[in-house]
Amino acid sequence: MIEGKKKCIGLIFGGESNEHEVSISSAKTVFQAFNSEINKHRFTVKAFYISKFGDWLDSDISGKILIGEVENNTTKKQRVFNQEKINFLEGIEFRNVDVWFPLLHGFNGEDGSIHGLLRFSKKPIIGCGILGSALGMDKILMKTIFANLKLPQVKYLVFENEDLDNEEVKNKLLNKILKKLNFPVFVKPSNSGSSLGISKVVNESGILQALKKAREIDPRILVEEGLEVREIECGIIGNSKLLTSEIGEVKYESDWYDYDSKYYSNNKIIIPAEIDSKITKEIQEVAVQSCKALNIFCYARVDFFLEKSSNKIFLNEINTIPGFTNKSMFPMLWEASGLNIEQLVAKLVDISLDL
Repeated sequence: MIEGKKKCIGLIFGGESNEHEVSISSAKTVFQAFNSEINKHRFTVKAFYISKFGDWLDSDISGKILIGEVENNTTKKQRVFNQEKINFLEGIEFRNVDVWFPLLHGFNGEDGSIHGLLRFSKKPIIGCGILGSALGMDKILMKTIFANLKLPQVKYLVFENEDLDNEEVKNKLLNKILKKLNFPVFVKPSNSGSSLGISKVVNESGILQALKKAREIDPRILVEEGLEVREIECGIIGNSKLLTSEIGEVKYESDWYDYDSKYYSNNKIIIPAEIDSKITKEIQEVAVQSCKALNIFCYARVDFFLEKSSNKIFLNEINTIPGFTNKSMFPMLWEASGLNIEQLVAKLVDISLDL
């Protein structure tokens, strides 16, 4: 990084999505990394917390949330009535920000919304921008592009805006699933993260309930065939040239890798994953190819399935704002690849500045 004036990092976290608490945990880790001994002479951080109700808090209160002086759940919904004009950024001072670092997982963050807003500031953004974020968040569009490129995926079906209260529609969907896919199946909302809204269904009787659960988050639903697999993950960083991390594996005690497994269980993380070198190379190549296909750059985590019986890899999804919590795979992958968390966040700033 070029020596000189400290770069002010605008760290945005919280948000209205169902991954609000994960975002706060990620932001705390990143905040500490920027304020570490090796980084504090290069960076300052201005924090911006967005409450669950969409209110932006000033940097003073936001910073206190990150260091634990203020509990985020003490912020209350602000009600504004009878005003001709409402500016949701009123009172937020962000003119001194040099580089934005949005850590908003899920809705209004990872879907590209925050990147669109920040573009008007004409400041660099750590992340892959509007298009890559939107495609990476939408499982249906993502899988459609992967299918056109003939990248390896498990069998899946797509249902969009179906009336699940209509008996004829329910029967049609059920018959299609039974005809095309083998149990177990995973039913997922097209736009969600951290496995929220996802159900594992082992027989016909559980399908309708799973579809309704997914619909509560998104009316566009993905149904995938479940295989006996290992969960494999790869990190990428870079712009025109994407670099891949070591390959990691998550071993979990639960039936499948759901929300509680990701954030509340003592999973076993193995880095590097105990897999053949040829499979490692294939995973890294597909990770780069899939990111380029969706215009994803700067940083991301690419998730794969490795079928136990055949050792075939299947591309699962790409996370454009992966977690930075103390249990998150992305920073662990890069630490195993030679970049600890302090070096990683600095590297991401450099990438955003294209240095």
